[in-house]
Amino acid sequence: MSASNRAALITKLYTALKKHYKPTPPQPARPLLEHILYASLLQDSSAELADEGMAKCEQDFFDWNEVRVTTISELSQVLSRLPDPTKAATRLKSNLQSVFEEFYTFDLDHLKKENLGKAVAKFEKMPGMTPFVLSYTIQHGLGGHSIPVDYSAMVILMVTDIASQSEAAAGKVPGLERAIPKSKGIEFSDLLHQAAVALNNNAKDKKSRALVDDVAKGSSKRLDEWHTSKKAAKQRVADRKAKAAEDDELEQDAEEVKPADKKSAETAAKAKKSDSKTAAEEASTTKSKKSASKKALPTKAAEIAAERTETKKKAAGKDSKKKSAKASASSSDAEKPATKKSASRKLSKRKPR
Repeated sequence: MSASNRAALITKLYTALKKHYKPTPPQPARPLLEHILYASLLQDSSAELADEGMAKCEQDFFDWNEVRVTTISELSQVLSRLPDPTKAATRLKSNLQSVFEEFYTFDLDHLKKENLGKAVAKFEKMPGMTPFVLSYTIQHGLGGHSIPVDYSAMVILMVTDIASQSEAAAGKVPGLERAIPKSKGIEFSDLLHQAAVALNNNAKDKKSRALVDDVAKGSSKRLDEWHTSKKAAKQRVADRKAKAAEDDELEQDAEEVKPADKKSAETAAKAKKSDSKTAAEEASTTKSKKSASKKALPTKAAEIAAERTETKKKAAGKDSKKKSAKASASSSDAEKPATKKSASRKLSKRKPR
């Protein structure tokens, strides 16, 4: 979009804002630090709720240092009336911590006397310093010309074709400060913030929808299409997260099953090993039995041979006895005739001749 067309649309938007909304009362004079903290609560929230949040912080805590050291959950309970208490509490605590680490004090009013560029450069380094908080601090605290645009206001600028999607993602709208003079900057920012918060809280708000249609015809229809695509994108993100969570559960289940499989495999291996060991023992026992039987066979043969030898010996002994008996018998037979002869001889000698 050309700069002239953008400037014309911004001027048209300013006219429509003055037609549908009225400026709120001007903000009271605050220290520079409180402008930062107030902007942290005002982002995407109404001025009434931001004022209430600041008052509750001042009442419930001793000082801003106590707010700095408190927890996000406790601070969120104090800011529970805001549209997004957790984000607001995170911005508030982060900016307090960054200011303390950068300056070691909460008194920042000396920066008003210094060069605006140096002060802005210091604030830009802070992690919790969003573009809206920085622009609000420059506009209200440092007296510079910068129009704060939060997410809610960027939706209006985008559906009216003043800002593209890439510019909306970057959080900067080129030519906005040139189209709106510094003297009208606070009023324009206030009116735009009212319409943006109303549309953010209720997409069917008649006043804000009429406002965007006054700037560019068909803006309310583009707004509905944008909300539809946003819901679809959120659903896709939710589906991806659910799928990722399901995949993680499956991986965890698989990891839990793996040790069980490993244990069962180890048990099976042990059983197999014990079976093989038993089989080996049985085989060795069989071998030992066979070897013992083999060893026992010669022993039995030797016993049989010994028995046969003894039998032979006994038979030989009997034969020798028989032979000796026969010999003795023959000798006795031989001796008997001699005795008879001798006896006869004696008788013959006794007889007279």
